[in-house]
This record gives sequence, C-alpha cells and structure tokens, in this order.
Amino acid sequence: MQWYVLRVQSNKELHVKEALERKVEMEGLDNIIGRIEVPVETVKRIRGSKQSVHKRKLYPGYVFMEMEPTDDGRVPEKAWFMIKDTSGVGDFISTEGIPTPMRDTDVAKMLSEAEKPEATPSIKVDFESGDHIKIREGAFENFEGTVESIDSERGLVKVVVSIFGRNTPLDIEYWQIEKI
Repeated sequence: MQWYVLRVQSNKELHVKEALERKVEMEGLDNIIGRIEVPVETVKRIRGSKQSVHKRKLYPGYVFMEMEPTDDGRVPEKAWFMIKDTSGVGDFISTEGIPTPMRDTDVAKMLSEAEKPEATPSIKVDFESGDHIKIREGAFENFEGTVESIDSERGLVKVVVSIFGRNTPLDIEYWQIEKI
C-alpha cells in the first residue's frame, strides 16, 4: 500500500477521517484502504493565570490515506465512489488525474508526527532569542524591545526594553508581544 494526500474542507478533517473509516468498515474495503490519518499536535496556551490545552492540525485541509492503487496507478473504482460520496472530500493531490503517492521521506515524517505520544503539550511560541518585538498589552504597551530568553514551561518571554535610556529586562507573557 502507498500513502496519498486527500484534499478536504478546512475544519472537517477529523469528520472526514471518521466517516471514511466507518465506510471502509461497512463496505469491506479493508484490503484496498489501510490507515487514514490527520496529524495533530497538542499545544498549551496560557492567558493570565489560566491554562488551556488545544489540539492543532499540522496539515489543515488534508487527510492522509494508505491505499492499494490499481495496476495503472488509479484509485480502485469501488473505493473512488466511496471516497467521493463522503461529505467534505475534495480530490487527491494528483498528476494528470492519477493520484500521486507520497515520497517515503514525507510518509516517515507524517507518521512520526501522527504517532507522537500525547505526553506534555508544548507552548507554541513564535519568537527566538534576538527577535525584535513590540509589546501589545500590559503596563508597557507599545514599547519595543529584543527577546533575550524564552521560558516555554511557564509561557514567559524575557524582553529587554529601553526605558528612560536604560536597558530594562521584563518578563512578559508570550501572547502579550508581537514580532516586528
């Protein structure tokens, strides 16, 4: 079996995955269609003193399918009609109407992301040391500075800001700043 990429409506990826899995089981297409994956990562957000955990899709608008193609590389007819009949499904990523299988390196990367254990969620911080930022909220709103360090465990970013001509380090929550 080879892996293929199926375009679907955004925010319908998990719904499409569940519907396809049900249809494969009901119609007995286990020999043609293998696994169906929607890789997600767990992200922790901290606002004030409140923490929340969210699942974020790594590839919005796409579902990955393991499938056995016909000899000429096309989707088997029975599977094709079952897939196209599913609500929210677009089309396979293809060349000249024939679905293009994923490269082995891309499959390995996607599967490692999809099969990661959901241990501790990470905080998604889009900053690195040395980035020039602007403070959006709080007592130092509209001040500009430079990121010195990031504490991803607590969601704090140490920023050096010039106040009255002196460099002053501040600990600011990551969501209160934006990159310039």
